[in-house]
Amino acid sequence: MDKRIYLCLAHMSGKEQGFIKEAFDTNWVVPLGPNVNAFEDELKHFVGQDKEVVALSAGTAAIHLGLIQLGVGAGDEVICQSFTFCASANPVAYQGATPVFVDSEEDTWNMDPVLLEEAIKDRIAKTGKKPKAILPVHLYGMPARIDEICAIAAKYEIPVLEDAAEALGSEFNGRKCGTFGTFGVLSFNGNKMITTSGGGALIVPDESTKKQTMFYATQAREPFPHYQHEKIGYNYRMSNICAGIGRGQMTVLDEHIAHHRHVHTLYENAFEGVDGITLKSNPDGRFNANYWLSTILIDPVKTGTNYDEVRRKLDERGIETRPLWKPMHLQPVYATNPCYVNGVSERLFNMGLCIPAGPWVTDEDVAYIVEQIKACCKG
Repeated sequence: MDKRIYLCLAHMSGKEQGFIKEAFDTNWVVPLGPNVNAFEDELKHFVGQDKEVVALSAGTAAIHLGLIQLGVGAGDEVICQSFTFCASANPVAYQGATPVFVDSEEDTWNMDPVLLEEAIKDRIAKTGKKPKAILPVHLYGMPARIDEICAIAAKYEIPVLEDAAEALGSEFNGRKCGTFGTFGVLSFNGNKMITTSGGGALIVPDESTKKQTMFYATQAREPFPHYQHEKIGYNYRMSNICAGIGRGQMTVLDEHIAHHRHVHTLYENAFEGVDGITLKSNPDGRFNANYWLSTILIDPVKTGTNYDEVRRKLDERGIETRPLWKPMHLQPVYATNPCYVNGVSERLFNMGLCIPAGPWVTDEDVAYIVEQIKACCKG
C-alpha cells in the first residue's frame, strides 16, 4: 500500500475556517471571545447533566485546575490510575503532592475498584490521613467502572477528578463520561475525537465553580482597576482562534464517534475466531466506548510472535501502531511512589497494540490492516 495509515489523524469539517475568519475579522484573537463562549456552551449541551464547561489550553491544565480547586497541595496524596499517560499524574506532582498508583482490572483496563479501596485503607493506616482525591481514567475511550469507583469515593468522602481526555462521547449507563466526578477533564489534542490543535476543558458542577476555574485560568486577577493578585494563578485559557476550530469540530463530533465505533465493529468481525488476537470491546451493555483507539492483545504463545515484532512489521508496511501505555508505576520518574499492583497493566503493556481507528481510516484500510496483522502472526 502506497499511503501510510495513521492511528488517528485530525479531520476537519470545513467549517473551522469560517469561525477562525470571524475571529480575525472582529480582532478577537486573544484567550477569550465569542468562539470560546460558544464552544463551551456546545460542550455543555453535549455532556449534559447540568454541568458547566471551561475551555482551557490543554487537558493537563484542566487536571491541574481541578486539583487546585480540590485543595490538593504539598504533603497530600492523590490516587491515580497507573495504566495511562503521564499527564494524569504529573499535575499532582506540580502541586507538591504524591501520586499513589492503582492498577487496572481486566474488564475495562481501568482503575480496579477493589484495589482502589485497599489502597485507600492502606494509605490511611500508613499516613494517618486519607488521600485528597481519586483520579480515574477512561482509557482509550473505554468507560471505567465509574459507578463502583464513585461509590467507594463517597464511602470515604474523597472527591473524584475524572479523566475523560480520551473518552469524549463515551457513555456508562447512558451518561457521558466526564460527568460522574466532582470535576471531569476533556482533551482536544491533535489526535483526539475532536481537536482545537491543542486544548482541553474542565467539566465543573455549577456556574460559581466555572467562574472560580476561569479566575485561576486567567492569572487569578482580582476585580480591581489595577493588577491585584491574592492567589497564584495560571495562563490556561483557550484562545478564541483555537475555540473556532473547536466549534467547527463540534459539527462533526457525532460523525467521528460513529466512525470510530464502525471501525471497531469491522475489527471485531475480522478478528472473531482468530486464535491469539483479542480485540478490546465493551464488557457489557452498560459500557458504550467511543473507541478512540482500537486495541488488540497479541498472545505470543498462540501467535508465535509478540507485539513489538508486529509493530515493526506493520510500520514497514505503512501502518502506524503504538504500544499500550507503559504503566506509571514502571516509569523511572515515579519509581519510588507508592503503588498497588496486581500485574494486569504490566501484562497488557507486554502484549498490546493500538491500531488505527481515526476518521481517515477506511473500510479498505481496516481490511488491509487485519490482513497484515494476520500475516505477521503466521510468521
